[in-house]
Amino acid sequence: METLKGRLCFISMFVCPPDAQWDHDPRVYRRTSQCDRLCVDIGSHVAETPSPDVSHQYTPKCLSAHKGEATACPEVWQDGSSLRTTIRAENEVEANKLANNYRFGFRKWKSHVTERPIEDRSDIVRELYSELNFVRPQGSLITCGNMAYLILFGWWISLAYLLVCVLMFLTIIGVPYGKLCWKLSCYFLWPFGKSILKPRSLVRRCCVKFPHCEAIPEESDSKEVKESTPLLMPLSVPIEVPPQRTRYWCRVSTYVWLLLGYPLLGLIHGLACFLSWILVFTIPLAKMNARTLAIILLMPPEDVHIHRLKKPQGCESQVLLCCYHAFNWYYYKYTLDGINVFAVNLLPLVITTLVVGYVDTENQFVSSEAKFAAAVSSIIPLSYYIGMGIASISAQSNFAVGAVVNATFGSITEMTFYITALLRGHKAGTKCYEEIVKAALTGTLLGCILFIPGISMIIGGFKHREQRFNSRSAGVSSALLFISVGGVFAPTLFSKAYGSLVCAGCSSSPANTSGPFTCLLRCSYLLYGLFSRPLVYTISVLLPSAYLIGLIFTLKTHSHIYDIQVSDGHDHQQGGHGTVVHWSRLRALSVLIMATLLMAACADLTTEHIKPILDHSAISQYFIGVTVLAMVPEIPEIFNGIQFALQNNISLSLEVGNCIAVQVCMIQIPLLILFNTFYDVGFVLLFSDLHLWASIFSVIVVNYIFMDGKSDYFQGTALVVVYLILLALYFFAPSPRAC
Repeated sequence: METLKGRLCFISMFVCPPDAQWDHDPRVYRRTSQCDRLCVDIGSHVAETPSPDVSHQYTPKCLSAHKGEATACPEVWQDGSSLRTTIRAENEVEANKLANNYRFGFRKWKSHVTERPIEDRSDIVRELYSELNFVRPQGSLITCGNMAYLILFGWWISLAYLLVCVLMFLTIIGVPYGKLCWKLSCYFLWPFGKSILKPRSLVRRCCVKFPHCEAIPEESDSKEVKESTPLLMPLSVPIEVPPQRTRYWCRVSTYVWLLLGYPLLGLIHGLACFLSWILVFTIPLAKMNARTLAIILLMPPEDVHIHRLKKPQGCESQVLLCCYHAFNWYYYKYTLDGINVFAVNLLPLVITTLVVGYVDTENQFVSSEAKFAAAVSSIIPLSYYIGMGIASISAQSNFAVGAVVNATFGSITEMTFYITALLRGHKAGTKCYEEIVKAALTGTLLGCILFIPGISMIIGGFKHREQRFNSRSAGVSSALLFISVGGVFAPTLFSKAYGSLVCAGCSSSPANTSGPFTCLLRCSYLLYGLFSRPLVYTISVLLPSAYLIGLIFTLKTHSHIYDIQVSDGHDHQQGGHGTVVHWSRLRALSVLIMATLLMAACADLTTEHIKPILDHSAISQYFIGVTVLAMVPEIPEIFNGIQFALQNNISLSLEVGNCIAVQVCMIQIPLLILFNTFYDVGFVLLFSDLHLWASIFSVIVVNYIFMDGKSDYFQGTALVVVYLILLALYFFAPSPRAC
């Protein structure tokens, strides 16, 4: 078997020859990447072939070929009890971020914190960042997305150009622009398969210098061949270079156009650009409208030529605009300065919510229910920015600083709602807000240990038949879960074991004169003040201590249980790309502070406008707390867990939820007790029976599922079904007595 491995590794070295010019010539960079993948596949097939005389199971290894060297780097190795994880990253910062994902106490983050060179991305991703100024192989243009463009955008943009066309013809002097508007009216009705070109004298230069050229960049005369050129195809359009004419800014018609036509079309294109950008998947339309407004409408009308794309015959002129499809489903990956486009689009919602919420205090223009929904939705992008900031600081710092940042900001930002709710309830003299806070804490615990791992297992299981994870590291998180849940609910068990059940007198409603006599009993356990309060203080000290011991155990003394090996996934010298961090430490810290303040304001609006919903809702207040208030802030973590599972990294999907659950019990609840000690808001660490048994049952189920170190979609379905059963209990449960 070893001889066979050696032969295949020797063959792979010839399949991937160590040619020095590959590291410098960008035209063959793609060949290098394919060769690396080929070597990896060879190594995988070799490693997956078990030896007949070995009893335990071998798991795949990988081979990498960089700079002409074929080296074996085991990714997964052991008999199932632990997994070795090999991390390949473009640079040291990304390697630190990926390593932090596996460490206990660190928030798991999927997105990159450094800028990735565009030539290292796939063709699909490169197309997302294109400027729609190149010609590529043409497929079918009759698609559902293009037809939707005609219905939603095309007809009214075309109609606007017709109206401006008539206006320009009426001015007489603006006739050239009227002709341009007519051509653009026909173009924007169905722009697909057409191109807007600009003639220039570089056509002759292209045909002489590059006999088989594929494209001419718009503003670049660089002699090197760009990585994006394989996407482009030649185009032949017979355009003659016009003779000398009056300069553009010396014409009267130019100023007539800028005063009458351009502002109207600017409004139309601005509206179309905004709508298509908000929809995300129609960002190609936003680029098309923005490019038209910024370039094409400011050009001399005689320089704008519209042609249908025909079979290429020679060299092309300069392409200004060329669009093939209105929709692209891959735009969910689109980022701006490392920030996902959805988080960018939701940021105006945060500003609008705060302005309306604090200006319209009397609810004259917007209802209280709408403000509540907007405030809760605004927490989603803020949670994303906080996660991005924490990951950026942790990746650029040592693990001690990263652990402190994760524990501090990861807890304080989620406690803003709890503290504002307790303050508002104390001011109003009601215990209802306290019960909502307890329901939200329990809902976060249930969602993180049941729903996030469960949905990740289901979606990841559809793509991967069976996924394995490090059972040793999962055992550490499970042990801390047992400790944290036992500590948090210890005062509740103590009160039920030694407290006395005291019930109020039997009373009937005064309005009940003709119906049957009803007796309303209000019962509670009386023991909290004498013995339970010192117990709560003791637990609030022990839980953070256990968390600190867990950090020391996993990050210092027994870090080998994660078995993380870091290796470079790319040659840093290849292409000459340096490490560019999206957010520096100072910028990330500024974003963290600002996002925390904004989240506190959104939490204040949420608690202010939740009262009408609690008073007039037919749904139990328990259900609102364990669902909306608990899981909406965790939506970014849910998507992180799903993305990890799709990449066959179920270990991180499980740790996403466990990390949050442990921090809730071991950091957030002790901090709430500390806050209540210095400013008494009446927070009592006694939970209802439903919270108690639901949490204990969930921890037992999760530990049973994680026992064998394997996962599939059936186990994920079991976790999600248990979570839905518990939600059904909360849905049909009566409201808390205080509400």
